[in-house]
Amino acid sequence: MAGPLARLGYGATQGARVAWYIGHYLALNRMRGPLVPPGEAPVKLTGKTPGWRGLVAAMRTLFEQDWKNIAAGLYRVPAGLAAPAEAVAASLRFFRDARKVDERRLARRHSEVMTEDLKKRYPRYYLQNFHYQTDGWLSPDSARLYDTQVEVLFSGTAGAMRRQALVPLAGAFKGRDQRKLNILDLACGTGRFIEDVVANWPRLNVTGLDLSPAYIEEARSRLGKSRSLTLVEANAEAIPLASASQDAVTCIYLFHELPPKIRKVVAAEIARVLKPGGIAVIVDALQTGDRADFDGLLEFFPVGFHEPYFTSYLAEDFPALFAREGLTLEGATPAFLSKVMTFRKI
Repeated sequence: MAGPLARLGYGATQGARVAWYIGHYLALNRMRGPLVPPGEAPVKLTGKTPGWRGLVAAMRTLFEQDWKNIAAGLYRVPAGLAAPAEAVAASLRFFRDARKVDERRLARRHSEVMTEDLKKRYPRYYLQNFHYQTDGWLSPDSARLYDTQVEVLFSGTAGAMRRQALVPLAGAFKGRDQRKLNILDLACGTGRFIEDVVANWPRLNVTGLDLSPAYIEEARSRLGKSRSLTLVEANAEAIPLASASQDAVTCIYLFHELPPKIRKVVAAEIARVLKPGGIAVIVDALQTGDRADFDGLLEFFPVGFHEPYFTSYLAEDFPALFAREGLTLEGATPAFLSKVMTFRKI
């Protein structure tokens, strides 16, 4: 059990993290143009939108749950804050790039990475500047910026939201020999979630898969070398792993960036590589109706940010999608702006 001092340290660390990234968010709002470009028809939202009080209350609930999980021994206290020099360097990179993102958004430019050469190597849906991000997913600069961008977007809560995926993993791994268990983190990005997994189960056999060579390289730099860790550059539509080889598959913030037809393909691949009885843990954005007071916020997201498949994601029936592949929904838990869905292979 984590003691009072650990709880105090946790509260101070998470409070400082939130304050740091909210400061970035407020500064960004002052320097950027309108979220909807001048001349574009105003957006008519049909759902409710939370005010600051509602958002702060939801954030507090997330951190309270995060601490309860730690106190219950489901996972360890997360790592502390980044070194000051590292944090400042990341902040400077973020703000230097922010003006480029804003210019791209105001001009609605989102296909700068779709070159003829890259179209031969990657799916068309992948070759977009999601969120109007510089270089899309395809450069070292993008990979270095990504984690700061995500934390600013979520006001310092991204780590806590990701950690909620550790809860079903703790249940699945309890009492079992880690050395005999395999886990795949699909669309692992820069390896942030793998860091959490390895910190809690250091002897697991972990595979991280991502389609971006730049993000895989960033993950490799962050995570270092280990005989029990493998990083693979590959497409989630064709996972280069044997059927029924994984005890767990995690997938964080991928499905809302996939076209509906591709979601079915990726769900089938997850089911294929899972062992019977294995679990798939999906962390992604809330969907319409998960929190009625957040529906307007979700509705606006693809307008203010380039997210071409987000509207269809909001209505996607994930229990039915995975049921077609032989996976049963065991639980769906909200986590601030995200939710954690756990499926088990029959």
